[in-house]
Amino acid sequence: MQSLWMLVACAMFALMGAGVKFSASFEANLAQIILFRGLPSVVILFLWTRLKKRSLVPISWSLHIRRNLFGISAMWLSFFAMSMLPLPTAVSLTYTAPLFIGIWLLFFGGTQSDPLRVTAVLAGFLGVLAILRPSIGDDQWFPALLGIISGGFSAVAMMQIRELGQVGEPEWRTVFIFSSFVCVTSAIVAVIVGWPALSWRAYAALALVGVSGMFGQLALTRAFGYGSTLLTAALQYSTIIFATLLGLVIWGDWPDPIAWLGMALIVGSGLLSAWRTYTEDRILRGQEQN
Repeated sequence: MQSLWMLVACAMFALMGAGVKFSASFEANLAQIILFRGLPSVVILFLWTRLKKRSLVPISWSLHIRRNLFGISAMWLSFFAMSMLPLPTAVSLTYTAPLFIGIWLLFFGGTQSDPLRVTAVLAGFLGVLAILRPSIGDDQWFPALLGIISGGFSAVAMMQIRELGQVGEPEWRTVFIFSSFVCVTSAIVAVIVGWPALSWRAYAALALVGVSGMFGQLALTRAFGYGSTLLTAALQYSTIIFATLLGLVIWGDWPDPIAWLGMALIVGSGLLSAWRTYTEDRILRGQEQN
């Protein structure tokens, strides 16, 4: 089942988050981290397409541009949050995308009176507050806010990935174009802020960011582009579990009971919102067929 690729994506993205924190601790700046996130994907996928004689010309440039605009913005914000916050907290805040999708559908999708979606939005909002209250220090509110904003941008990017899959865009081309834009933006910033000398440990951590991010992006694109929307949305929350385990093993970051409650509320609200959207889509398709 194509949706199960989301489990692979979640494991890879949790590793990527650990790589981001390691890179930042070894004095790599954000431009360097972002550049290494995209570079392996560009090089490996370009060589693969040349070997397989595959075209890199996209089906729809407009869909890719919209996807990259929000996806790259979400990446910069989420990487900053992960470098500054405990890994489980940062990942939980950046995985609020289904909450934002629910808010969008609630106010602009013609479902204002939907009690289930209202419940999902309120539960997700309470979950964010529960995570922020015990987990965020006085000097961490700004990266926490950026982490939440990245969740909103990710929501738009996810919807664009779905559209790209529906028009027949293969996941490797979507990832290649996205990674190319990632490299361009990070290279521009690197020229402005400079390239500080790094140790071999920093470059090893940056390599972890790039390789795990590449495989995670490929798996995510396949899952959202070709799998069940409901199941894929449900499985994406396993990233929080993977990130929590890594945070405990590596940094000793174990969320307290209130933070665990917040994570549960975010996961529950996302699942409820995804289920509601899935059932509405089924009803709509049934009406069109009749």
